[in-house]
Amino acid sequence: MMDIFEILEKVGKQRHKKDKVRVLQENESWALKDVIRGSMDSNVKWKLPGGEPPYTACEEHNHPASLHREHKQFIYFVQGQKQCESLPAYKREKIFLGMLEGVHPQDAAVIVDMINKKIPNGLSRPIVEEAFPGLLTD
Repeated sequence: MMDIFEILEKVGKQRHKKDKVRVLQENESWALKDVIRGSMDSNVKWKLPGGEPPYTACEEHNHPASLHREHKQFIYFVQGQKQCESLPAYKREKIFLGMLEGVHPQDAAVIVDMINKKIPNGLSRPIVEEAFPGLLTD
């Protein structure tokens, strides 16, 4: 299974819409969908400070966690979610920094871009809607 950043890089390298859609569908996972929705859906509002967080990325060859597992923690960062609203800001930010420091450094960059609502290179709303109908709710 490819890391999320690898999937997004592969999508970005495709020249045609149908090829981008195919790559997304072949690599479909909840983690990928969560990253895309978190980046593109205006209904997803992050309860984290914007900009570049102060974290130390782990080594590429020695990352203890995978975004395919860690994406489940996004629930602690989305405004309106019970799990998010019940957490004090310092705990929420500590969980966030722990996630960034545990996953592959390039996946950490994808997460930071997602929080800042930066759409991954090569993606557009029509491509996402064709690959994953109903994913974007705005």
